[in-house]
Amino acid sequence: MGRWSNDGGARAARGKGTAMAARAGLVARGVIYLLVGVLALRIAHSGGDGGEQADRGGAVQELAEKPFGQVLVWAVGIGLIGMALWRLSEALFGAAGPDGRKARTRLLSVVRFVFYSVVAGSVIAFAAGERGSGAGSTDEQSKDITARVLGWPAGQALVICAGAALAGAGVWIAVRAALRTYRRQLNLGDMSEGTRRTVDVLGVAGGVCRGLLFATAGGFAIQAAVAYDPDRAKGLDDTLRTFAGTPAGPWLLTVVAVGLVLFGLFSFAMARWRNV
Repeated sequence: MGRWSNDGGARAARGKGTAMAARAGLVARGVIYLLVGVLALRIAHSGGDGGEQADRGGAVQELAEKPFGQVLVWAVGIGLIGMALWRLSEALFGAAGPDGRKARTRLLSVVRFVFYSVVAGSVIAFAAGERGSGAGSTDEQSKDITARVLGWPAGQALVICAGAALAGAGVWIAVRAALRTYRRQLNLGDMSEGTRRTVDVLGVAGGVCRGLLFATAGGFAIQAAVAYDPDRAKGLDDTLRTFAGTPAGPWLLTVVAVGLVLFGLFSFAMARWRNV
């Protein structure tokens, strides 16, 4: 009886810890997307020539310049560590929901764990004083990585596959957002009808714009590989600026930027109502 109670207490404690890590991570993700969206709006209003950097590095730099900015950057970095640990727990023990223990879900959690570990590491390094890390340009990082991989045996094929995977992920994100599949992860019973409608606006609009951004970046990676030109690879900032250069002009960038702001707000809603 005592052993069962101890095991049950350990599981309950782990569940509470995981929930706290997940919600902190979702808030941190929301802050970054919200700031990237705001920076992209500024670029759109400046005709696409703004000197600011609309990506994770720019968001961290923007946060650092606020009152108590250093504390805020540390908080975001710690929140992202929580996100990574949550995804690791999903890979090890299964995620919430009926499909949480399937191999595909666990594998996706592993990918997310690696991604958020890298992002958290860069933000923490920036908070610790390494200004070339968390505030590094994703454009330069994309070009550097593409150039390095293109130099490998079969590097061109690898970059094409990576670009196709990123583009496919973007389409997948957009379609799932449009279909409102995120509702399966929400505690809808705790939400009023008005709240559900608001979250749907945030989730659909924000998710579709986020997916469009990923798909476009993947397309540029494929172009870079086909042309064997790493300079054609684009990070988040360059990809966003590309929208301003379309016939729709800065209005398309404005739409995408607003979508990223909405996705940031959606992340806050997920932090409140997601079943973790």
